[in-house]
Amino acid sequence: MERSLLYHCRALLMDEADTLLEGAYVVVEGETISSVGTQRPQGPFDREIDCGNNVLMPGLVNAHTHIPMTLLRGYGGGCDLHTWLNQWIFPTEAKLDGRAVRAGTGLALAELIAGGVTTIADMYMHTTDIAQTVLEAGISANLSCGGVYFGAPADFSPATCKDCDNQRRLTEEWHGAGNGQILVDASIHGEYTSNVPLWQWMAAYAQEKKLGMHVHVSETQSEHEACKKRWGKTPLQILDRYGVWDTRAIAAHCVWTTEEDWALMAEKGVSCIHNPVSNLKLGSGVAWIPAMKRAGVNIALGTDGVSSNNNHDMFEEMKFAAILHNGVTHDPLALLPRQVLAMASRDGARALGRRTGQIVPGYTADLILVDFDRPSLTPCHSVEDNLVYSARGSDVVMNMARGKIIYKDGTFFTLDLERIKAEVETYALPLLFGDGASLADRRN
Repeated sequence: MERSLLYHCRALLMDEADTLLEGAYVVVEGETISSVGTQRPQGPFDREIDCGNNVLMPGLVNAHTHIPMTLLRGYGGGCDLHTWLNQWIFPTEAKLDGRAVRAGTGLALAELIAGGVTTIADMYMHTTDIAQTVLEAGISANLSCGGVYFGAPADFSPATCKDCDNQRRLTEEWHGAGNGQILVDASIHGEYTSNVPLWQWMAAYAQEKKLGMHVHVSETQSEHEACKKRWGKTPLQILDRYGVWDTRAIAAHCVWTTEEDWALMAEKGVSCIHNPVSNLKLGSGVAWIPAMKRAGVNIALGTDGVSSNNNHDMFEEMKFAAILHNGVTHDPLALLPRQVLAMASRDGARALGRRTGQIVPGYTADLILVDFDRPSLTPCHSVEDNLVYSARGSDVVMNMARGKIIYKDGTFFTLDLERIKAEVETYALPLLFGDGASLADRRN
C-alpha cells in the first residue's frame, strides 16, 4: 500500500469545527487519510508532496449533474425550463448513442477534475457508458438513470418498462465497482415525467437493494402547481405517500418547496441539492436555502447540466450561492462562507452517503490544492472568504482522488484530453448537429 505525505500547507479540514491547520502534515495510505497534524510523522513515505504553503482542502462534491450534456454547452439559451427541455434538449438527446455519451462524459470529467471536484452525483441515460468513463477517470460517482414513465398506470409492468430494466442492469453491473468508487442510486426523473407505478417500483427496489434515491423536485412554479392540482399535494408530499423518501435521498432544486416540505425533508433525511446558477439562468427562481437550513434540511451544491449552467465550476457555484441569498434576504450573514464550503464538501458527502468531504483520519483521501499565490487570492485575510468569493476552478493545481493524483499543474494523468476533444469534434457534435448549420441558424 502506497504511503504519501503532504506537507507545507494550510489545511482547511472541513471537520465539524471548520479547523484551519497551519503547517499541516497529512498522511495518505492507499485510498484513505491516516493522520493529520502539525508534527512531521515518522516515515518512510513512498511519496512526499510539498504543497508550497498553499491551501489543502477536501475535494469538492458536485451533487447534481448531467455530465454528458456538456455536449450541449450554450445550446437552447433564453428559454424557460419546459420550453428548453421540450423544444431543444429532448429532441437533441434522442440522437445520442453510447459513443457520444462517452465523449461528452470525458470532456465533462476533465473540466470537473481540473476544477477540484472529486465526487459527483449524476443522472442521465446511457449510464453504463458514463460509469466506465468515470471509473477510468478516477473520481467517485453516485450514478442514476432518471426513470421516466409516460404510459397509463394500468399498462405499467416492471418486466417491460425500459427504465426498470436500465435500473436493474446498472445496479447489478456497477453498484460498488472500483471498491465503492461507483455507487448506483435509484432514481425518478421527476413527478411530472412519471407516475405512481414507477414510483412504487423504484421505491421498493431502492429498499431491496439498499440504494439511495435521486429525484428532480419543484424546480419550477408551473411543475409545482401542476402537481398540486393533480394530487392536492406538492411533489415531495405525493412521492412520500409512495415510499420514495424511505431511503437516503437527494432532491434536486427544491426551488418552490414549502415549509411543510422542509419539515418532511428534515424528518425523512432528504437532502436538498441547491443549483443556484442553473436556476437563475433558466428563470426558475430562488430556493430558500437559509430557511431550509433553519428547518434542519441538509443542503448540498450542484451545477446541474452544462447546458443550463454553462460550466462545472463549483467555486463559481459557491460564490453565487453566498451572494444570492445575502442579496435576496437583505442579510450579509444569511449564508456564510464556512456554510457554503460545507455544502460543497462534507454536506455534499453526507447527501451522497460517502465518507469524504473532510480531511479527517479514516476518510477517503479526496484532496485538492488551491494556489494562494495567485494575484486574485492575494492578500489573504480569510482563507474561507477567499475560497468562496475570490477563487475559481482554474486556481486548483492538484486533484487527488481516492489517494491517487489524477491532475497536477495542468496535466491529466487518467484522461487523454486531446483524444476526448477530437472525439467530441469529429463524432459527437456531427451526430447531434450534423446538418452543418450554425447555432444561430438552428435557433432561427
